[in-house]
This record gives sequence, structure tokens and C-alpha cells, in this order.
Amino acid sequence: MGSAEDRGKDSPRVSVWLDHRVPARARKPDQPAGLDRDRITAASVRLLDAEGLAKFSMRRLAAELDVTAMSLYWYVDTKDDLLELALDAVHAEIPAAHEGTDWRDRLRELAASYRGMLVSHPWTSALAGNYLNIGPYAMLFSYAVQDVVRDTGLPLDRQTGAVSAVFQFVYGFGTMEGHLVLRSAQAGLSQDEYYRQALGAVRADPAMEQITRASERIMNARGGDTVEEMRERDFRFALDLLIAGIEAMRGRPGDQR
Repeated sequence: MGSAEDRGKDSPRVSVWLDHRVPARARKPDQPAGLDRDRITAASVRLLDAEGLAKFSMRRLAAELDVTAMSLYWYVDTKDDLLELALDAVHAEIPAAHEGTDWRDRLRELAASYRGMLVSHPWTSALAGNYLNIGPYAMLFSYAVQDVVRDTGLPLDRQTGAVSAVFQFVYGFGTMEGHLVLRSAQAGLSQDEYYRQALGAVRADPAMEQITRASERIMNARGGDTVEEMRERDFRFALDLLIAGIEAMRGRPGDQR
């Protein structure tokens, strides 16, 4: 079996989940005991949570595990493999929606859980668009989403549109929320403090006065005493709008073209 670099010259990388080759490598006597792919993946998630995607490297991960960087290559071929494994691992945090409940409640459950994952692990947003995301936990989540949408009563040809409307909204909302939470933490401020500082800076610019005045009226009207409460109100109402849209479209005939 050639090296990962040699194989990369022959064909483009697709996914660690589609690589079914049997590893030719066996652990040497001097390889660290107790090291396996699950442990490496768990350490990758911890490191990505703590330091972010930009600082993640095989060398940094090896230091975290107190092994040599070369030791990791007995379990994965590339850093991309590790990132794919880490991305799928955090999908395990998304619980299955309660069976037998109304599809609206199940959709809200899945949407809230997906949002929570994106906020807890901000690095996942960038990876989701770079990899196929076809690991076992991601596929279970995908199946759960499809199962709920099937129960909406939408015509078959409109179900993918419903999935896109709801979960691309959640992806965008959770990505922005995760960035705000992370940025506030990096600044050593609470989200409310960070929000007040940012708003104060905008208010201080006379050229922005007309825009900020209108924006503040809208923000004050939505209610909520904290940034988190305001954001929660926005998320719930936006999700209700999407669910109402699904309900309105259920009785319309599908695309007959």
C-alpha cells in the first residue's frame, strides 16, 4: 500500500468514510498503548473546542495526547481524516426526536439540537461545507430529519425544499450565534457586555444614527432582558414561521412538470 501522498496523486480525496482499505500497518511494540482512533477523535474534538480550527494540527494533537506526531498516522492517513471523524463525533450529541409526537414538535426538537451543536462547536460550521459529512452519526441525524419531513404531508417533490428551508436557517443562525459566543469569550466579556460595547460604538458614529434609531425600535419591541433571551425569541419565532409555511404548502399539489 502506498503512502497517503502517493494515493492523493492518483485520485482526489473523497471521504474517510468511503475508504474501505484494510490498513497494512500494525502497532509496533514501541507504539503508545491505549491509543486508538476513538481516543484520537475525542482528543481532536477537545482541541478544536479549545483552540479552534485554525490552530489545529497533527503536531498539536500529538502533544495533547503525549505521543509523537508519527504515532497518529498509524490510525489516520491525513488531518482531513481526523477533521471528518471529529465532525461526525459531535453529531452524536444530537438526540433523536421523541417518537410518536407531532411532527412540528419533533422538527423543533431536531432544529434546537442542531443549533446547540453548532454553538457548542463553532468549528463545525466551516467543516460541514468542506466534507461529505456522511459518517454514521451524521447519517442518523439526516435520516431523523427526513423522517420528520415525510410526516409533514408535503408532496414528495417539495420535501427537500422544506429540509433546506429549516436546516439551512438553523445552520446560519447557529453559525452566527456560535461566532458571537466565541468572540465574546475571547474578549473576556459576557454576551451582554459585548453587545453593549458594539452598540455603543455604532451609536457614536453620527452617520449611523438613522439606521441605529430604526434598528433599536425593532430590537426593543421584540423583548427580552438579555442577548440570549432576545436571540431565543428570534429563533423560536423564525422557526414557527417556517413551520407555518410548511403547513400552508401541504395542501398544494406538487410540481407536475
